[in-house]
Amino acid sequence: MRIGELSKRTGVSQRSLRYYEEQGLLTSSRSDAGQRHYSEAAVQRVALIRQLFDAGLSSRVIATVLPCVDIPGDLDVAEETFTAMTRERDRIDTEIAHLIETRDALDVLLRANSRHRAELSRAPEPVTRSA
Repeated sequence: MRIGELSKRTGVSQRSLRYYEEQGLLTSSRSDAGQRHYSEAAVQRVALIRQLFDAGLSSRVIATVLPCVDIPGDLDVAEETFTAMTRERDRIDTEIAHLIETRDALDVLLRANSRHRAELSRAPEPVTRSA
């Protein structure tokens, strides 16, 4: 199938599909006219790539993980993939911890702001003097 059909079937833009190829995540063959042609398996491959991107993985990490799908019986590939996934999980854990700290700091500011707004709503209106 050509790139337009793959794009339509996967919901992924043609630009993204070309990017996936540039990053080594997806392969195609070329016609004599230079047009890209993809196998039927490319539909599932793109779905997997999207799932990995949606999970927050970078194209570099995805490129490290995909060989495990392509060559499932290779122990060295499985070990490299495990290491990459563990490293990525640790990165995500660090980001989560940072986000929790940020949320907790915002909670402190929200409580202080709520108290301040309550005080302002109880304060008497300032008296204006006319000249």
